[in-house]
This record gives sequence, C-alpha cells and structure tokens, in this order.
Amino acid sequence: MLRLCLLAAHALRLAGAALLYPGSCAFEDSACGYEWDYAHLPWALHEEGHYISVDTSYEGEKAVLSSPDLYSEDWSCVRLIYQIATSETSPDPARLNLYLRQQGESFDRLLWSAKEPSDSWLIASLDLTNSTNKYKIILEGEMGQDKSASIAVFEIKITPGYCIECDFEENHLCGFVNRWNPNVNWFVGGGNIRNSQSILPRDHTLNSELGHYMYVDSVYVKHFQEVAQLISPKTTAPMSGCLSFYYQLKQESSIVFTIYLRDTSGFYEEIWKTDSTLSAEWALAEVDFNAPYPVEVIFEVAFNSAKGGYVALDDISFSPVYCSNQTGTPFNPAEAGCNFEEDLCKFYQDHKDGPGWSRVKVKRNVYRAGDHTTGFGYYLLANTKFTSQPGYIGRLYGPMLPGNLQFCLRFYYALYGFFKMSGTLAVYIFEENHVVQEKIWSVLDSPRGVWTQAEISFKKPMPCKVVFVSWCKSFWDCGLVALDDVSLSLGSCQAADLMLPNPGECTFEKDECVFTQKKRGRGSWHRRRGPTPTSYTGPKGDHTTGVGYYMYIEASNMVYGQRAYLVSRSLRGTSGKQCLTFFYHMYGAGTGLLSVYLKKEGDDEEIPLWRRTAEQSISWLRGLIEYESDRNYQIIFEAIRGVSIRSDTAIDDILFQSGPCLEVEEIQFSSGYPDSLNEIEY
Repeated sequence: MLRLCLLAAHALRLAGAALLYPGSCAFEDSACGYEWDYAHLPWALHEEGHYISVDTSYEGEKAVLSSPDLYSEDWSCVRLIYQIATSETSPDPARLNLYLRQQGESFDRLLWSAKEPSDSWLIASLDLTNSTNKYKIILEGEMGQDKSASIAVFEIKITPGYCIECDFEENHLCGFVNRWNPNVNWFVGGGNIRNSQSILPRDHTLNSELGHYMYVDSVYVKHFQEVAQLISPKTTAPMSGCLSFYYQLKQESSIVFTIYLRDTSGFYEEIWKTDSTLSAEWALAEVDFNAPYPVEVIFEVAFNSAKGGYVALDDISFSPVYCSNQTGTPFNPAEAGCNFEEDLCKFYQDHKDGPGWSRVKVKRNVYRAGDHTTGFGYYLLANTKFTSQPGYIGRLYGPMLPGNLQFCLRFYYALYGFFKMSGTLAVYIFEENHVVQEKIWSVLDSPRGVWTQAEISFKKPMPCKVVFVSWCKSFWDCGLVALDDVSLSLGSCQAADLMLPNPGECTFEKDECVFTQKKRGRGSWHRRRGPTPTSYTGPKGDHTTGVGYYMYIEASNMVYGQRAYLVSRSLRGTSGKQCLTFFYHMYGAGTGLLSVYLKKEGDDEEIPLWRRTAEQSISWLRGLIEYESDRNYQIIFEAIRGVSIRSDTAIDDILFQSGPCLEVEEIQFSSGYPDSLNEIEY
C-alpha cells in the first residue's frame, strides 16, 4: 500500500512537471537557460539550497536576470517564489521587479514589483496574456540604499491557464492566502490530514483521500458572524468570462457563503452567494466574472455559532466564455467617450434647450488655446448666453450606461471670462426610469484658460446617462466653458491610478523617466508645474492634467543660441517602424528652436527627425515622428534659446509605440510663423 501511495505521488509530480512551460526553473543544479547581465551585479546560484540570489557584498545598483526566448499562444501564469531579506529599515529599500520583454518592443513592460522584506519565502502570481510574439521574462533586483539587503529567487514556474485557477494540490496553494482570524480560518484538507471533525473522504480533483482541498468549519466560533476569507492572487491582466468551482456545504445553523471581487482601492462587489443549505456531494457553481482592472477573488464564509457546519472548496477554474448564454455585444466603455474630432460621437443635446454646446476648432494662435487632443483640433464650447433656457443653461447628454457597474469618468475642461468660477460646469447622473438627476461633480476653482483634468468614480444600480451642464447666474457673468477628451473606463479611478505605468510613456509627474541631461545647470531642462516665471512665454500648466509637471528651458537663465539637451537612455533597436508622440509648447515673441534627433549606437552623427522654429501657439501642440532603427539608439530633444527672455520652450507626455503612427504629421521641419497664426475659427 505504501509503495502504491509513493507511486501515485510520483505520478502526480510527473503530471505536474509535464504541464510546466519553458522558462520554469527550480534552480536545483542550473539556471535553466536564465542569464545575468554582466554589466550589473552578479547572481549567485546556490545548488545546496536550490535558489539564486544577489546581495550587497558587491558594489552596484542592481542585478538583471533574463530568461531564454519564450513563446506561448495560450494564456499562462507565472508564479515566482522569492524572498527579500534585510536587517535595517531604509528610505530606499531593496526591490524585486519582474518585466516582460516582447519581441519588437523598445521598452520592457513592468508586470510586478515588491519591496516588503520577509523572514520566509513569498509567492507572486502574474497572468501573461496570449501573444504571437516571442518574449523574455526579466528579473531585476534593485539594492537601493540598504547596506545589508539580499534578494533570493527559489522558483519560477510557468503553467498554462489563469492564476486564479487552483486545485490546491501543491504546497504553495497557487498563491491563495487565508486572512487570519483568531477563531475561524481556511485550512488545507485531504492528503490523510486527520485534524478536523469536518474531514471529507475524497477531494474533487483526484476523487481520492490523497487529494487536497480547502475547508473552513465552525468548531472554534466564539462570536456571532465570525468570518473566514480565502483570497486569490490579484489579477494582473484584464479578463472576463466564467469562474467556476466545486464546493460542499454542511449547515446545522446559518452559514453564509459569498464570493466577492475586491479592487486595489478596497471596493467590494458581491458576485455570488449560495442558495442551498446542504450539499453532501461536490456541487458545481458558476458565476460570470468581469475584471477589466486588477481584482482579488474573495471566498468568504460567515458562521453564526460553533455548530454551524463547514464549507469545503476545490478546483477553481476560469473560462474566457461567459457561463450564461449572453446574447448581444458586451458593453464597451470606449464607445461612451469622445474627443470630438469627427463629430459628437454618442453625445447629444435636447433641442428644447437650444444650442448650448457648439463643436468648434481654433487655429493656432497666441491668444486662445486650441483643443486638448492635438492643439489644433475640435472641442466643445458652451456659450450659454445665447441659449433659450431661462437661467442660461446648456446640457450635453451622454449615451446610456448599464447599471450596477463601477465607472471612472475622465474629461478635460477650460473656463474663460467668468467672474465667479464656482458652479459654472457640473456633471449630473440622469436615471431615465426614475427621472432622477444627481449632481456628482462641479467645478470649484480652476486656472483660467488651462485644460484641466477631472475624474469621477460612480456606480448606479439602474441604467443612467452622464449629463454635462454649463450654467451661469446672470447674463453679464456668462463666460465660456470648453470640454474635450471625455473617456470612460470600468472600475474606480483610484484603482486605475494604482495600475502600473505603460512602457514607453513619460508624463514627468514623478521624475524624468528614461531621460537624462547632457549637462545640468541653470541653462538646462527643468521639471516644473504651473506657469513659468517669465510673463508672455511658456505654458500656464502641463498637458497631462493641467496641474502636473512638464519639462522646459528657462530662457532668462540662458544666452541667445545656448542649447539644452534631454537625452533618453539607450533604447532597444527593433525591426520595423516606431512612432514617437509628444506635446510641445512654443509661446513667446523670442522663441528659438526645438529639434528631435535619433542617435544610433556606433554612429557619431545624429539624424534630425523633427524641428520647429519660432513662436507656434499658446496651446500645447502634438508632435508625431515615425522612425526606424534596428540598432540600439537614443532620442534627443534639443532646445535652443531665442533672441529674448520670452523664449521658454516646454515638452510633455512623451510616448514611444511600436508600429507606424496611425496619423502622419505633414510637416516635420518648419520655421517662422504659420500663415494662419492668430486666426480664430468657430
């Protein structure tokens, strides 16, 4: 019998090993094709302990470990077993990062980062979406300022399927964790573990007493509504479909078995609750699951007494096809947004209100800002002086939104000509079934003439519409309200803000990203928020939010013809076209020159890609550059100070993307004033 058990366990290990994808490694006698970057700290392989590590015994900032080329057309899950150890508290602690390096991309995508030290190993679970491109997994250990830090990786396991799936047969439990409670907790059952009155004869996976499952019972319940929670790994990629699992429930007094989704801001959403009082056999449960942003799945059991009974759980799985036979197309939040470049999209006005909102375009000029999208496109302008509504009101209605979903609404607005800013623009939620309007946002104060971002999280049980309302108290205090780049996404705005940054994107909100200065000093690029010190030059605010950071040259610290360089780090060369998007601000009678160069590795010469000379507009304008480089390269922004101190030049919101630009800028090199400068078109 013992021999049979050992053979069964051995067969189980072999079956598990067969499901491992290339890139998996336990570091038992080799690094499995993983290589470290010799330009940085070395990783040490410890065969006796089966792990690989880096510490501060060598001088250096970081250690980099890269996998061999990997390929998977199916969704897969990376599980990383690691430990960060330290003996001191540091303001800049050691950190372990995991990146995805996809073929054809110049930037690595950060999937996960951790800095919490621990006395034992921890597990991280990361979803990898299906892709037709080859990729590498990059592990980066940053040592920070910690003088006694060490980072160890015990195992990297890549398996087919989703990280929220689990049969609980392995000791790491797929990254599921129990939220500890003094009285009730989830435990591992099966495998001949005889430590509970609620032990089941067989698990569901193997239908054997050797198999494992999770269970919670009421033996030690001391208080009313004692709660046990089993928490899944956090999803790291958008996913929707059918979540299924098997459970057994024995109820002697009231038990509440519920499943929630919890986002990164702590918001709970109930998606399933048991409706049966007894399930002596394993019962299948299925629930539609939608996670466009990172969430945890929480299996929660609440007991009312020590004789409540038990709940057992096994074989959690996921399918990208919904459980219910859903007909029709699922709601796409992108269809509820608009940049107003072509038309009003799905927004509309009530004819009885009069034409409160107009779609307008302002040519480049030095008096009034253009749109937010490109600087020379369309936006909406409310001039409520000329509406037929008493009280000078203009209403703009959005499309119908489904109920019982969490939304994040973002938009940009700019105000002109009001004496009192408060209440000049408001956002309402309109529930047509109940004819209920609820104000969810209104402007309090804002810098005049600056595109400012607003973001609002909301959730309503019934279908609803978003309504933008421009209002002024009297005819003589009516100014202009501008609206642009309305977008809607699923989930709270706070959860979206906590998501990892897009690779190749730099908004300068936290630092200078991948860029460095050739020479720092008074005459170099500066990171700033708000208006520049010199009047009649420079932006009033940044392009990202209106109140954030941008990079600029301060002309009063420079002499005529002096140059400032902002240089990217070396970027990975790729075959095919690349697209560089950025926003630039060149306002001021003495404005000089802004140029963008490409410098390929091994070349002495820099290739000019784009140039603008002299004053261009009071707006942030979008620049688009298409280029190619099969060698490693750098992108250089060069600003030259003009003839006077009114020569502040700024850049913001830089984005590198693989593939050709979807739009093409007609003029890459221009000088002097555009012919249409200062023409305003409505």
